[in-house]
Amino acid sequence: MDLSFVPMLVAVGICAGMLAALEFGRRFGLRHPVPDGDTTSLGVLDGAVLGLLGLLIAFTFSSAASRFEARRQLAVQESNDLGTAWLRLELLPEGPRAELQQLFREYVDQRLATHAALPDVDQAAQAWARCGALQTRIWERAQSAAAALPANTASLLLLPALNSMFDTASARRAAFLTHQPPLILAMLIALALGAAALVGHAVARGGRGRWLHTWGFALITSLTCYVILDLEYPSVGLIRMHLGEQLLTEVRASMK
Repeated sequence: MDLSFVPMLVAVGICAGMLAALEFGRRFGLRHPVPDGDTTSLGVLDGAVLGLLGLLIAFTFSSAASRFEARRQLAVQESNDLGTAWLRLELLPEGPRAELQQLFREYVDQRLATHAALPDVDQAAQAWARCGALQTRIWERAQSAAAALPANTASLLLLPALNSMFDTASARRAAFLTHQPPLILAMLIALALGAAALVGHAVARGGRGRWLHTWGFALITSLTCYVILDLEYPSVGLIRMHLGEQLLTEVRASMK
């Protein structure tokens, strides 16, 4: 299932909803004018809601950016773990080493296929299942090859490297599946719509259209929400995790 259109669709929906809320608030303010003595108190309440919206945007943006950076760090770690495990295959005799090297090549190809399948989550899940099967084959073959050696040097060096390689791959998958709770995103959207209605009502109290400010408010807020979603789901929108694919491609090229 291709989800590449979802962040843009959500952002367009937020923008349209905010423009509708602005117009609703403006018309409501024109039909039900506020007495002059109440404008100051209403302005304080409007400022509090807008401040809460800004705080929530800052929180969601910061957490999305932190998760994006964590995914980048895991991509670097996985490539390093793959390179280390590949080098430690040299501890094995010729026969088991050649077999494991071929399994490594197939495994990295499947890791690349997993990332290439995104944002189609169904195809990515199938590719990850093939990666899991290859992990099992690599681990079983490495165990039997290490056990056949007279010394335990290969076991002490190779098997921990394989374990770290598999753990990092699982951590990358977990990081891909970890996102902002939907309730927080829903609250952000609801607060943006509510703030837009209040801004529209304030515009009606001011007696002018101020269309540049109101439209700018809706466009900037919806664009910010789009960037947040793009950071939260880097394989879906314009922001992509090209670093992970690039590093894995370089590791695969080194596996002669």
